[in-house]
Amino acid sequence: MVKVRFAPSPTGHLHVGGARTALFNWLFARKNDGKFVLRIEDTDVERSSKEMSFEILNALNWLKLDWDEGPVYQSRRLRIYQRMAERLIKEGKAYYCYCTREDIEERKKRAEEQGKSWKYDRRCLNLKEDEIERFKKEGRPRAVRFIIPEGKTEFHDLVLGDISVDNEEIEDFVLLKSDGYPTYHLSVVVDDHLLGITHVIRGADHIANTPKQILLYKAFGWNPPLFAHLPLILGPDRKKLSKRHGETSLLAFRDRGYLSLAMFNFLAQLSWSPGEDKEFYEINELVERFDLNKVRHSNPVFDFEKLSWLNARMISRLPVERIWDELVPFLQKEGILEDLEKNMDWAIKMLSIVKERTRNLVELASTARRYVRRDFNYNEDAIRKYWKDGVKEGLKRLKSVFEKLEVFDASTTEKALRELAEELGLKAARLIHPLRIALLGERVSPGIFDVLEILGKEETLARMERALKELPDV
Repeated sequence: MVKVRFAPSPTGHLHVGGARTALFNWLFARKNDGKFVLRIEDTDVERSSKEMSFEILNALNWLKLDWDEGPVYQSRRLRIYQRMAERLIKEGKAYYCYCTREDIEERKKRAEEQGKSWKYDRRCLNLKEDEIERFKKEGRPRAVRFIIPEGKTEFHDLVLGDISVDNEEIEDFVLLKSDGYPTYHLSVVVDDHLLGITHVIRGADHIANTPKQILLYKAFGWNPPLFAHLPLILGPDRKKLSKRHGETSLLAFRDRGYLSLAMFNFLAQLSWSPGEDKEFYEINELVERFDLNKVRHSNPVFDFEKLSWLNARMISRLPVERIWDELVPFLQKEGILEDLEKNMDWAIKMLSIVKERTRNLVELASTARRYVRRDFNYNEDAIRKYWKDGVKEGLKRLKSVFEKLEVFDASTTEKALRELAEELGLKAARLIHPLRIALLGERVSPGIFDVLEILGKEETLARMERALKELPDV
């Protein structure tokens, strides 16, 4: 059975690169009826935090990436890693290293001054008994280093193809630090084996780690999993995506009003294509089409504008019921959630019209507030452009006409407005633009007659009265 894992480190926010890795693992597991394991690699004591662990879980939940096992916290498995390191020492595949960081830095510096490249020189591999006893009496901390065997390490990457590394290029790396905590190489190999991971799908920045980990698998007598390294995501300047390109934390996009389905679609198609020319896909469609073998080698560009366009299109096309749960926090922030919940039929009708012109949920909630509350400010540009040339008199006449209407919907209000414009010898726009300002305070809106129907007669007249009182005479 296929079994994959996502193993973030809670030393910072879950960024879009890590989210794409999690998503590809999840898609692969679901496509192959496998299992998706969540592991929290929190052995970096100084930098890891419970807050970041909690945020990672929230981010994955927002993206609808459910896990079948876990979360497994590495910080709770220290004794396992220590036993495994001791096993390798007993088998002659690892050794204690008493070198301090200062010792190593000094030797490295001397090599660089002589123009030589440097890797760990195995000084502690063949220590004499008296040296070891002296170090013990001094209470000198010791780490555990792995002995790199001679030869080459070769593996087939499911994305990048065949890879071969000469073992001479690899130094005897640390397995267990002097504080008893494992390094990444030891903990990841031990956990992937014990958890039964069959495929390791991760970013290409881990490619250099893979030969070391394969050597560890062989040292333990275990079969390594299959590896697939995903191309790194670039910013618009085609350099590795980072904060200099803008906010890249996954939850920051949520808080700026992006739909989780929009982000899911966008990340899924960074380095892979579902193969059809569609604006967006349902999650089950992406699962059905996903093929790890068709992941492209080239580094994809994170196009912020494309994501914003996709988000706007999905808000526009999805029914309000589909986006309601994600919209709720923004409606709460605007203070209108309770008002809308009192009349959900009206709320859905209003939001269905309003969402056609909004790019994200922040805008949608902000715009919706203008339909619920009439305490909005009037757009100054709109006033300068449209509130002139006897507009108040025309608006007064229009208000009188609306007051007489027994049926107040889009068709009756349109007929009444156009008849008045003809009577006054005006183009209909000369009444429509000031009316829009009076009703919503903005230059643009959904169709004005749909707006009138949504607001209803009583609210429309009240807003027209407010504009006539508060806006300047012209």
